[in-house]
Amino acid sequence: MNTQAVKQGNGTLSAGQRRRLFIASCLALLTTAMVFSIRAAILDDLGAYFHVNRELVGIFAGKAFLGFAAAIVIGGPLCDALGMRSLLSIACLLHIAGVSLTIFAPSYGVLKSATFIVGLGNGLVEGVINPLIATVYAEEKTHKLNMLHAWWPGGLIIGGLAAYALTALGLGWKIKMGIILIPALFYGAMTLVQKFPATERVASGVSAVEMFREGLRPMFLLLAFCMVLTASTELAPNQWMQSVLWNIAHTPGILVLVYISGLMFVLRFFAGPIAHKVSPVGLMLGCAALASAGLFALSYAHNALTAFAAATVFGIGVCCFWPTMLGITSEQFPKGGALLLGVMGGIGNVAVDQALPLMGRIYDEHGAAQAFRYATIAPIVLVGIFGGMFLYYQARGGYRAVELKQTAPAE
Repeated sequence: MNTQAVKQGNGTLSAGQRRRLFIASCLALLTTAMVFSIRAAILDDLGAYFHVNRELVGIFAGKAFLGFAAAIVIGGPLCDALGMRSLLSIACLLHIAGVSLTIFAPSYGVLKSATFIVGLGNGLVEGVINPLIATVYAEEKTHKLNMLHAWWPGGLIIGGLAAYALTALGLGWKIKMGIILIPALFYGAMTLVQKFPATERVASGVSAVEMFREGLRPMFLLLAFCMVLTASTELAPNQWMQSVLWNIAHTPGILVLVYISGLMFVLRFFAGPIAHKVSPVGLMLGCAALASAGLFALSYAHNALTAFAAATVFGIGVCCFWPTMLGITSEQFPKGGALLLGVMGGIGNVAVDQALPLMGRIYDEHGAAQAFRYATIAPIVLVGIFGGMFLYYQARGGYRAVELKQTAPAE
């Protein structure tokens, strides 16, 4: 495939157009990540402001992931029907509305609704940018998806440092939430003036029946179960990082989250070459092993040194989870298109929605460290599953991506 332009039937995207779409996608993902890190930094503040315990805090925080799941599952097929530009514009409006409503929420019930709306915006972003990048960089999906998702930790870093700095200045949680509007407005403005391609599934002439059939294949169902475990391992502990580590290690967990995010940001740029050498499944096997060791060690952290040491192992472990799962899905089930990428993201977010209050309940009943310790079960199970998958592909001659020919025009 020509690396300077990607053909979509009679339409063509130049290298510059592809780059601008990539930048807009990165800004959109950065916005969703800032929501995540800033919310993590203010969880205890919100609990005190609305007079609720940690289990209820976990329930409210989980609404963002529930909204994410709803939007990404619906948004995947809508990418084919309405076009990716329309959905990304709607995502921007939802981000603006949800953040504004959060700031002015008069009650816990309204806070939950506002958080759900922000989650819808997050989900539409994910539902668009994954098939978008998989389409315009069809020749290097896993690599480009990992580069795109480097801006998830990038956004965590920006949001986390901003929250820490604003705290040092004595400013409250509402100001911290408000800064999320800045990148949201930027990606919204870029979306309005870009040329978007048709999704890979539409461009290849794959029918809707074939698309839905892909979701029933046994290997996809196994990957979907893995997504439950990878998402829970990466996102649920990170959301509780500030509260747990301050409790057990007297360490600002938001700075640990920023540090983990820094590791992820750097390492995701190298995930493509590593995956090329050991296969995406082999990469996930190694990451699962490190994630389990790191999360278990975090539960025993007792000072800043041990917290950051354990976080190093954990951060390296989870760095490639989300984008590589999407890369495997897109490479092995391209006929599933935006639908299956959306389903994977939706499953991951439903899992986190359930994991957050569960960790909160364990926190309330047994202690902060136990919340992390119990969560270690998920990556241990992943080691076994990815080990089996690695052997399966090796027996079939090695891991290979499935390719589709594209014939349809751009938007």
